[in-house]
Amino acid sequence: MQTVLTTSMQEATDALIGNLLASEAFIRYQQALASLNQDVEAHTLLEQLSLAQANLRKKQADNDVTQAEIKALHMLQDQVQQNTAILAYSQTQQEAVSLLREINSEISQLLGINFASLANHATC
Repeated sequence: MQTVLTTSMQEATDALIGNLLASEAFIRYQQALASLNQDVEAHTLLEQLSLAQANLRKKQADNDVTQAEIKALHMLQDQVQQNTAILAYSQTQQEAVSLLREINSEISQLLGINFASLANHATC
C-alpha cells in the first residue's frame, strides 16, 4: 500500500527537512563529516581499529587472545578517541541524533502516538 501525501503535508515535510538541514546541529555534523572524510590519519586509525577488533573477535572464538593483543587494541582505541576529526564527528553525530529524538518526541506528543514507531516496518 502506498500513501500519497497531500500538498500541505508535502510542504510541511519539505519545511521540516529544510529546517533540519539548516539547524546548527546538522551543519556542524556535515562539517565534521567533511573533515573526517578528508583526514587520512583518521581513516587509517578507523581502518586499523576495525581490523584489530575483527582479528581479536576471531581469536576470542578460538580462545587464543594474548594480553599483548588486548593492550594493543586498547592503545589503538585511545588513539582513535584522541583524534580530533573522529572526536568532532562523534560529538556532532550525537548532537544530531539528540535533535532528531527531540523532534520525534514533539511530533509524538502532538499526534498522541509514538511517531518513531511508525517508521518501523511491520513484520509477520
